[in-house]
Parts: sequence; C-alpha cells; structure tokens
Amino acid sequence: QVQLVESGGGLVQPGGSLRLSCTASVSIFGGYVMAWYRQAPGKQRELVASITSGGSTNYPDSVKGRFTISRANAENTLYLQMNSLTPEDTARYYCNARLGPQGFWGQGTQVTVSS
Repeated sequence: QVQLVESGGGLVQPGGSLRLSCTASVSIFGGYVMAWYRQAPGKQRELVASITSGGSTNYPDSVKGRFTISRANAENTLYLQMNSLTPEDTARYYCNARLGPQGFWGQGTQVTVSS
C-alpha cells in the first residue's frame, strides 16, 4: 500500500506560478510511474503530467510548455511546477503512483487561479 500526500496548492493570480509536492510513504524508485491528475467541478479527472522511473515525461497539449513534472526518488517526492497559470487550470490536483496494475491516489490539493 502506498500513501501519497499532496501539498502546495492555493490561490494564485492568473499568470502566476505554484509548485505542488507529493510525498510517498514508500520508495518510488522501484519502477513506479508517477503522475499528476486534476479534476475541476463537473468535469472528468484528466492527466496533467506523468514521469516514468527512467525520467521520461508526458504532458497533454493544454499544459505543455507551462508545467514541469519531476521526481526526487531519494526523497520519495514528486513535484509539479506550474507556470503561467490561467483560470482554466483551477481544479483539485491529485498525485498518482502506478506499478503494473496497481494504482494509488492521494487526497488532492486545491489550486484556484483567480484575480
């Protein structure tokens, strides 16, 4: 069982930046694919960014060039640097860890982009 705890959300003005963190209860070095998802009210949860244990990353077009995912395996921590935020980025952001068929979720952290 992997426990994930997200932090770093908050209220930010359009054009601003935030860095989200996700700390795992176990080592994430051993092959876990880590990812960030988000879910806005009335919308489906969507992938924001993912990173393999080897460091390969993937982003949807909606955040490409603005968001950067990274992982510090020795610290069991996943990050999401978010720049040039817009109101459309407002959502609850969730950390996900996947190893084969097993997937684990955190409780999420709220990001609100508003002036």
